[in-house]
Amino acid sequence: MKVKNNTASKPVRRERLRFYIETYGCQMNEYDSELVRSILLENRFDETAAPDQADVILLNTCSVRESAHNRVFGRLQSLDKLRAKSGKVAVGVLGCMAQSLKMELLENSIYVDLIAGPDSYRCLPEMIRESLYGSEKVSAIDLSEFETYDDIYPARLEGVNAWIAVMRGCDNFCTFCIVPYARGRERSRSVESVADETRRLVEEAYTQVTLLGQNVNSYSHEGRFFADLMNTVSKVEGLKRIRFTSPHPKDFPDDLIDCVAMNSKVCKHIHLPLQAGSDRILKMMNRDYTADGYVRLVERIRDCIPDLVLTTDIILGFPSETREEYEETVNIVEEVGFDSAFIFNYSERKGTVAARRWEDDVPPEEKKYRIIRLNEIQKGINIERNRKHIGRVLEILVEGPSKRDPNEWFGRTDGNKMAVFPRTDQKAGDYVRIEITGATANTLKGKSV
Repeated sequence: MKVKNNTASKPVRRERLRFYIETYGCQMNEYDSELVRSILLENRFDETAAPDQADVILLNTCSVRESAHNRVFGRLQSLDKLRAKSGKVAVGVLGCMAQSLKMELLENSIYVDLIAGPDSYRCLPEMIRESLYGSEKVSAIDLSEFETYDDIYPARLEGVNAWIAVMRGCDNFCTFCIVPYARGRERSRSVESVADETRRLVEEAYTQVTLLGQNVNSYSHEGRFFADLMNTVSKVEGLKRIRFTSPHPKDFPDDLIDCVAMNSKVCKHIHLPLQAGSDRILKMMNRDYTADGYVRLVERIRDCIPDLVLTTDIILGFPSETREEYEETVNIVEEVGFDSAFIFNYSERKGTVAARRWEDDVPPEEKKYRIIRLNEIQKGINIERNRKHIGRVLEILVEGPSKRDPNEWFGRTDGNKMAVFPRTDQKAGDYVRIEITGATANTLKGKSV
């Protein structure tokens, strides 16, 4: 689809074009930006660190959370001023917003030159040149049943952790979620391609990988499942830690629990989204489990993994949720005792089942009360669980200098808890044993041993 482009003037054709990428949203978007970077570099583009030096500015977007959606539209408005001033830069929207809001972006926006959905990144080199040198907006937004990008090695910039997308899309169709419509149906990469990517990462000195999927429990390729994949990846020599996100409570198999419990390279941390504590709300969300089923699953996992760090996601104020149903969520939070929780107020996402079926009818002031109260409750649980680590010696993967105090390092435990300790001669990527001497709601404090 092509729509007339409003760019006033076009740059002179050059053999090598410069690109700039900004990433919004989840870890999958971070990984996708690395894919885009690789595709463009392979096609004789150069990356620049500043948007005012670029020929094309690409925003890799998220439409799952309202905050990310609003940030992207605000950023597009500011980039429109840059484009109007120079007249020689194209602006592109990639990812979930490109897919879910394609008509709005194409027809109503005057400051977007190209739009590419999550399955169209291979087309970007041609699309960028067409948007720069042509007179029309360019879009590629068809979803694929097969695209996994498993033959493209992502171009990573820095850090001690490497994301690896092991599958794309989602078949769960939770009523609040846009992902199945923005990223398509589930398809998994081969075990061999994920293992090969891991080997290349270890050669580049990465010792920790995080395996990504909208629901990693659903990973399936030629009769091999997610536990098989993790056990295979763990055999890569030089790899020390494997993380994964996110599993779904409706289908958490025993072999995956056993893998986390028994494989020494798999970190003892599980992020298990609860979303709500009311069975009626869970049914409306199409989550396919009950509150009691969730609690029983947690008990089963903790019986096998006593030192497990458990985190979660929670949505408050879903359409028609009563105060009593909110209290059911509070009760489960207190009963389970999560190490931390990402707590959000429900926000209507255009295109979802919930937006089509139900009015967003919980008043804003009620949502505000609920989220403030639950965050305070969870903060108390965070502190209680973190204090249990005081006196223990834990291994930390050093990530870099602390933002609050340059005289301290920060890093993460096997359980993904943030820890800070005095700087000595360590460097990012080192593993350091520290004795935990103190704890806040979000951070462990320690000293080297």
